[in-house]
Amino acid sequence: MPLLLILLFIVVPIAELYVIIQVGQLIGVLPTLVLLLADALLGSWLLKHQGRGAWRRFNEALAARRFPGREVIDGALIIVGGTLLLTPGFLTDIVGVFLLMPPTRAVARRLLKRFTIGRFAVIAMPGGRGAFGGPPASGGAPRPPRDYDFEATAEEVTDDGGHDPRLPRSDRP
Repeated sequence: MPLLLILLFIVVPIAELYVIIQVGQLIGVLPTLVLLLADALLGSWLLKHQGRGAWRRFNEALAARRFPGREVIDGALIIVGGTLLLTPGFLTDIVGVFLLMPPTRAVARRLLKRFTIGRFAVIAMPGGRGAFGGPPASGGAPRPPRDYDFEATAEEVTDDGGHDPRLPRSDRP
C-alpha cells in the first residue's frame, strides 16, 4: 500500500509535468494550455452525460427491485474518470477517458471485480438483525419492529402557494 501511495502522489505528478513540458516544447505553450483547457471541458461534459445515464440506470434497477451493484460501480468509475479528466495533465486524461467511455468502463469494471473478489467478507454482528428486518443473523426469534421501521411511499408535492390537504397544517410561521 505505501508503494501505491508513493506512485500516486509522487511519480504520477512528476510524469504529468514531464509530459506537459514535452508537449509544450513540441507545440508551444499557448496551444498546450488550450489543449489542457479543452480536455477539462470535454471531461466535464462527459462526466455530466455519463453520470446522468448511470443515475438513470441506477433508478431503473431500484424500480425493478434489483440490487444496483453494477450501476453503483459504474457511478464510482464515472466519478473517478471525470475527476481525472478535470485534473490538468495528459496521462490522467487518458485514464479518465478510459473510465468514462462505456466499452472501456466495462473492462475496468471486470478488472476491479477480479481484483476485489475474495478480498471482502460480509459478516453480521452477534444479535443483529438479518437482512430486511428478518430474524437475527445468529438465529432465534425475530425481534419486534421498532417504531421507526416502516414501509412507506413518497410522493412529490408541488408548492403552489396554497395548502395541500394531504399535509398537516403548521401553526408556526
